[in-house]
Amino acid sequence: MGALRLLSPLHFTHCAYGERRTEVTGARARARTRSSAISPLRSSSLPLKHSEGESITPRSQDFNMWYLDVVASAELADYGPVRGTMVIRPYGYAIWEFIQTYLDAKFKETGHSNMYFPQFIPYSFIEKEASHVEGFSPELALVTIGGGKELEEKLVVRPTSETIVNHMFTKWVHSYRDLPLMINQWANVTRWEMRTKPFVRTLEFLWQEGHTAHATEEEAEKEALQMIEVYRKFSYEQAAIPVIAGRKSRAETFAGALRTYTIEAMMGDCKALQAGTSHSLGQNFSLAFGTQFTDENGQQQHVWQTSWAVSTRMVGGIIMTHGDDLGLRLPPRMAPIQVVIVPIWKKPDEKRGILEVASILENILKEASIRVKLDDSDQKTPGWKFNFWEMKGVPLRIEIGPRDLSNKTVVVSRRDVPGKHGKAYGISMESSFIKAYVKEKLEEIQSALLARAIAFRDSNIVDVKSYEELKTVISEGKWARGPWASGDFEELKVKEETGATIRCFPFDQSPGEKVCFMTGNPANEVAIFAKSY
Repeated sequence: MGALRLLSPLHFTHCAYGERRTEVTGARARARTRSSAISPLRSSSLPLKHSEGESITPRSQDFNMWYLDVVASAELADYGPVRGTMVIRPYGYAIWEFIQTYLDAKFKETGHSNMYFPQFIPYSFIEKEASHVEGFSPELALVTIGGGKELEEKLVVRPTSETIVNHMFTKWVHSYRDLPLMINQWANVTRWEMRTKPFVRTLEFLWQEGHTAHATEEEAEKEALQMIEVYRKFSYEQAAIPVIAGRKSRAETFAGALRTYTIEAMMGDCKALQAGTSHSLGQNFSLAFGTQFTDENGQQQHVWQTSWAVSTRMVGGIIMTHGDDLGLRLPPRMAPIQVVIVPIWKKPDEKRGILEVASILENILKEASIRVKLDDSDQKTPGWKFNFWEMKGVPLRIEIGPRDLSNKTVVVSRRDVPGKHGKAYGISMESSFIKAYVKEKLEEIQSALLARAIAFRDSNIVDVKSYEELKTVISEGKWARGPWASGDFEELKVKEETGATIRCFPFDQSPGEKVCFMTGNPANEVAIFAKSY
């Protein structure tokens, strides 16, 4: 809708398909940027709230403000100078690296290889697949000037890579012997979102996107289901997020796909977060790009394809699933720091001995491959340190004071159990004991966070048998689950009247006869409805 003149030689334009480009320059552009305050992002600098005496906004008071406070105070991200962009800080990026490390290993185990595709895509590529261009046009960022000259063809800043991947697959695939072709790339993408939220929805974000080509529809379908299962296992086993895996409705299917599979997560405010997707693309893109191969009978066939992705949105999901009024609560398997050691002294002559023992304890835990931090700074009080590391969601805190030193013991506090109930006193410092004890507690915390999230999810999903019941459940902020055999018109009615969408048709379906709560017709499966991010 408008062209943004940058100091860079590249001229970026955000526009919808078929709309005329209007240039906005100087003060007018700056005014327009300031006026786009429909975003919930507050300012270009997030105030930190981890100093003593200050607290974050309670979740029950304002969940959105609580989330922004946690992102800021836990030093996960800050706002970039362009509205809707974010700078991922080291602590936030470390969480993303755990996601990368786990998934990258799983991708390679399942036969995929990493590679990289260009960020700039010819606009004509986007136009080749009709539903794809229709679905993505409102979010495209376009380059119209490069090197000070108007480009002969405008370029799309990568919103996703199905089109450019197909262009290259067409060059590489000739025979059935070239299949399956299974690749993944770790990259950034740009989608010109109007309403943004750090990690959850930003103009630019990080992700992985897998792309595969197969000889048959059955192989492609098996691949799409395999990858959504990889995402589901990651969510449960690493992030401790009990997602519901299932199939998207036709209206919610990815633009250009036959079927979209999803993992849906319930956040702390009961809104749904689409945490990962896997698409069975059929032959839509291979027909558009002429991606063909010669089969075993010497006949020319179009390939069957998939694509699948998880993004930095998962970091936001971890925050909103597990966080509390004290800040982050990180599952130990995702925590950059699993244990923080806080030495405590009052008199100068106590300091040296306590720090020596704390350092020995740090090394003992490091030798056990436990991610540990010794906070031996003397600029802040122990109380400030407690609050700060609780804010950052460190699963375990070990305290060592003069009495502990004389008894050769420590105090261990669990982040997931606030207050005295989460404290254990008189824990031996003996090397083999403390290593085993800490590992056991970290596993207990991992399991406890998952169990708590499952209980929260299950208590907020309500089975409904009528549209009136669904409207009531959605108005209460919960998820509604009910038999569904209606079409796009009825689905749109639900969205317009309640704000909820079909999140998925879960893979896990109960047996027995069902009746669609909307039409009264026989139904084969139940659907889950919820408001979402």
